[in-house]
Amino acid sequence: MKQKSLGLNALLNSLQSLLNLIFPLITFPYISRTLSVNGVGKYNFANSIVSYFILLAGLGISNYAVREGAKLRNDRKAISSFASRVFTINLISTIVSYVFLILTVIFTPNLHQYTVAIFIFSIQIFFTTLGTDWVYTIFEEYGYITVRNIIFKILSIILLFIFVRHPGDYLNYVAITVFASTGSYILNFLHAKNYCDIKLDFNFNWKEYLNPILVIFGSRVAIQIYLNSDVTMLGFLQNEYVVGIYSTATKIYGIVGTLLIAATAATIPRLAMFMGQGRMSEYNKLLKQVINIMIFLVLPGILGLFMVSKEVIVLLAGEKYLRAFYALRISCFAMLGSAMSGIFNQCALIPAKREKKTLISSVISALLNIGLNFILIPIIAEKGAALTTVLAEFTMMFMNFYFSRDITGFVFKDRETWKNIITVLLGCVGIIAVCALSSALFQQMFIRLVVSVISSVIVYLAILLATKNQVALIFLSKVRHG
Repeated sequence: MKQKSLGLNALLNSLQSLLNLIFPLITFPYISRTLSVNGVGKYNFANSIVSYFILLAGLGISNYAVREGAKLRNDRKAISSFASRVFTINLISTIVSYVFLILTVIFTPNLHQYTVAIFIFSIQIFFTTLGTDWVYTIFEEYGYITVRNIIFKILSIILLFIFVRHPGDYLNYVAITVFASTGSYILNFLHAKNYCDIKLDFNFNWKEYLNPILVIFGSRVAIQIYLNSDVTMLGFLQNEYVVGIYSTATKIYGIVGTLLIAATAATIPRLAMFMGQGRMSEYNKLLKQVINIMIFLVLPGILGLFMVSKEVIVLLAGEKYLRAFYALRISCFAMLGSAMSGIFNQCALIPAKREKKTLISSVISALLNIGLNFILIPIIAEKGAALTTVLAEFTMMFMNFYFSRDITGFVFKDRETWKNIITVLLGCVGIIAVCALSSALFQQMFIRLVVSVISSVIVYLAILLATKNQVALIFLSKVRHG
């Protein structure tokens, strides 16, 4: 198979994340004002319930498939056999997931008022399985994924403005969200024949596949618990209004975080391939680049979002969501823990077949998150939920680094990496100064936000270029030479 350009893949993945950013920027201000805080709360609570069953259906299949499939992608017969077995396992787990979802809704009276929303959301379970997105990640087909997403997001925006006009239209919003996320999966399944032949296959050594898949699944369950338990527990321990406030903060945090890590996400299958094929010098070089780029992007993203959080919330959601400002300021620090933990996990532990280590760190982080939620949510509501997320993300980050230190530790012993960190921190000081000055000079919120963002980018890059930050110099060189 012809090797795809890693730079192009990173660009396409960034473009896809930019679309995922633009889509909420268009829809979120409209939805938050149309549905009101309670409507947003109902939507997010129902979504949080279904997310657990999407997780159950998915098991650890996607991560496992990318890790193992990346080594087989040049052999059509081998990858077809592998994909068929993985798909068969996925289909069975999907059926099991639906059975548990139905039983949960029937026997949980608190969920009865959300039944319709939950079952609309549950359509995602089947179509996510059918979509076999992991095939396209294995083959690094980010071009196809990006074009597909553009088409369905444009259609969804049109449907949104037509069918969501009143506070009672939140079920229409649920249906449109499901269409946006799953509408392309039928095309995926049909298009997958260009890379491999998928069919049902029950005649193989199930233990060989299920053991690593279930260990990865355990890790994903734990991660999902501390990502979604906040919303679920706020729904049970507080009310829909608090869920709506907290969901607004996490929505903005999620948009920014996804955009910042997009460029590095495209490297995961390549790193898995290098490690799987024993090409460790190439692996080490790429891993160092990924970590340095992540630091270069995430630290200023955190400080920038912290400084303009109030303006962002009022601009996107409106004055009635201003209470979310505190939760957003706390949550934005979780981006560093999440980004670095993801690198240690996806780029080192999973390719090295250390799923059990990931499981340990995930379970400990999840238990910490849930335990602290029971203590803090009744006292400080959404601020407590945000704080527990930050603590859980950093716990996961430190543990994943500890378990992968023999693979990733060399990066943090490198003088160039530390120079990168120090110069980035100096650039962050510039961001704080610029935003503070902008806040003092400009009263109009939109102007203050625009000036803060543009000035921060200019000052940040200027400081990094002046201090000869290697990532900034490479970026400048690529811009100059096209």
